[in-house]
Amino acid sequence: MTTPRILIVEDEDSLATLLQYNLEKEGYEVAAAGDGEEALLQVQERLPDLIVLDWMLPKVSGIEVCRRLRQRPESRNVPIIMLTARGEETDRIRGLDTGADDYVVKPFAMSELAARIRAVLRRLRPGLAEDRVRCGDIIIDRVAHRVKRNGAEVHLGPTEFRLLDHFMQHPGRVFSREQLLDAVWGSDVYVEARTVDVHIGRLRKALNAADAGDPIRTVRSAGYSLDVDA
Repeated sequence: MTTPRILIVEDEDSLATLLQYNLEKEGYEVAAAGDGEEALLQVQERLPDLIVLDWMLPKVSGIEVCRRLRQRPESRNVPIIMLTARGEETDRIRGLDTGADDYVVKPFAMSELAARIRAVLRRLRPGLAEDRVRCGDIIIDRVAHRVKRNGAEVHLGPTEFRLLDHFMQHPGRVFSREQLLDAVWGSDVYVEARTVDVHIGRLRKALNAADAGDPIRTVRSAGYSLDVDA
């Protein structure tokens, strides 16, 4: 499973941190640049799958970054979402005419930006935005909110579904209870770490209902991981 790589180009540190945190929770690999020059260098060093690009940037403006990327053959087709406080129609048209694929006006909800990113990836890079993901003999359908293992339906509660979805975005990686709480419940919700064990137990029971073997590995003093054959 390929993890889409997103480059955030934003000079406001607090917003860049917030964007990186939330997009990583969505399962993306995220890099950040604080000005236009750094963004152009990062794209040259490693091509991202999508760029979230602020309009007002130090050194080189977002519009100019977009224009230069569209002139380069290697970055001509990288999806770009412009992020800006400019809400006038003429500004939106200018941004789109320069080569942006979509336009989000500040202030915005993270859910809106995440939906725009999924929509752009589905439209322009469909292989990177699959709604159905397979890990070994497990298939998760995010749109239908259904899970199958070896072709058999697996019935999960909403929390167990989010846990499995998070594991399937990072197969083989060990997560501590605190990391799982942060990713699945959110950092602004107080839940005891012991709660993770309860939901892991429920997820295990559902996945192993047909005696198919336990794909969740407990790592003593570390946490849990999803171990499946690719």
